[in-house]
Amino acid sequence: MTSRLKAQPVFRQAPGLWTEISKRTVRERISDKLASLIASGILHLGDELPSERELASLLSVSRETIRGAIQTLAAKGILEVSQGARTRVVNQNIEMPKIGVTSPSAINSYNIEAVHGARLLVERAVVAEAALRIDDETLRRLKQSLTIQKETTRDPIHFLICDREFHLAIYRCSANPLLADFVIDLYTFMLDHRRVAVSQPGAIERSYRDHIEIYEALRARDPEAVTEAFGRHIDRIYTTTIAIIETKAARLDP
Repeated sequence: MTSRLKAQPVFRQAPGLWTEISKRTVRERISDKLASLIASGILHLGDELPSERELASLLSVSRETIRGAIQTLAAKGILEVSQGARTRVVNQNIEMPKIGVTSPSAINSYNIEAVHGARLLVERAVVAEAALRIDDETLRRLKQSLTIQKETTRDPIHFLICDREFHLAIYRCSANPLLADFVIDLYTFMLDHRRVAVSQPGAIERSYRDHIEIYEALRARDPEAVTEAFGRHIDRIYTTTIAIIETKAARLDP
């Protein structure tokens, strides 16, 4: 124990070493975030990523961090970086980084009614608590996200990345990290269907309006208003997902 206590100041005194360790940790986390966008179905094979500037704004990190995370995935053959062109997804066969408690494949093994019921029960409790605990920095990030979302009405992929970060920032305000992680798992349910849903005319605008209501309720620190706003938002997601599933089923069995 004594040797560890003595070693820590040595690391902190080494020029640039502690900063580099911190940067590397952030870069790895962002690399996992980008990988999870692919593994969960938000990004598909051949999709172009938003620009480094856009991703840095979305994820609240520097462009240098984004560039490093992209290079990490490019070295693994997941992304392709080309001079003068957007970075593209070239491989979806990746192991899903665990962001919550379990993996999207485990959550997707349940039916949509079970997941919807769980979201209504657990997610509303988590966000009600978030309304009492949310800090000014998170509110600032949510407001910044809304500004970006307003410009993505014609870009479903860009919007879904915003949507994911918007939701996760709120869940992380919960005092119970296990419940927050469980809600994150529920959010990942059938994200490939969600991608199709937000491609429908007017879908992004409706979700954007939902997010404004959620933000205003959080800014007012009003648990009841946040619960009601999230309930409407979850119901909308459920309805659109059901419609997508039924449409696909009809095409398979005319």
